Amino acid sequence: MRAFLSLTVILYALLLSGCGYNTLQATDEQIKASWAEVLNQYKRRADLVPNLVNTVKGFAAQEKDVLLGVTTARSRVGGIQASPELLNNPEAFAKFQNAQGELSSALSRLLVVTENYPELKSDANFRDLQAQLEGTENRITVARNRYIKAVQEYNIVVRSFPSNLTAMMFGFQTKPSFTVENEQEISAAPQVDFAAPVPAAK
Repeated sequence: MRAFLSLTVILYALLLSGCGYNTLQATDEQIKASWAEVLNQYKRRADLVPNLVNTVKGFAAQEKDVLLGVTTARSRVGGIQASPELLNNPEAFAKFQNAQGELSSALSRLLVVTENYPELKSDANFRDLQAQLEGTENRITVARNRYIKAVQEYNIVVRSFPSNLTAMMFGFQTKPSFTVENEQEISAAPQVDFAAPVPAAK
């Protein structure tokens, strides 16, 4: 009886290893690790926003609409619970992505406004914050690309035969990934030239 049980366990293990179960587990774990890094970099960016807004406000308090836009976008980002379940919910994932996109747009508008304030551009604190923001945007791009690749590998396993049968048996489903209208925009870090002269008013 023991020999029969041992043989059954061995055969079951061989079947699982040959049907993609281990690959599904490995690729799923890679997605979780990549997602954690995406969230880490987005949090890093969100943490920079209050100091950046306060610094700009000190030199350009009249830009209320732009400053409010940034703080509102940051609040929307903070209001979304980025739980692991979000990765299995395309609608929730899209909502998260849209909120992050709104913050990116708001920050871009803020940076355009700062071009009109030479004193702000020469402020050491602002320049330091801007350098940190640019570095964080680079890290976000790298983290997103890793996540996209991890999801692609996982989804291929979920959809391919015979691992798709294992996926159905154990409840593995395809996961949503980041989508962008312009892939080149998301792959390029924002360029901000603080040394450029401000055009003279006509």
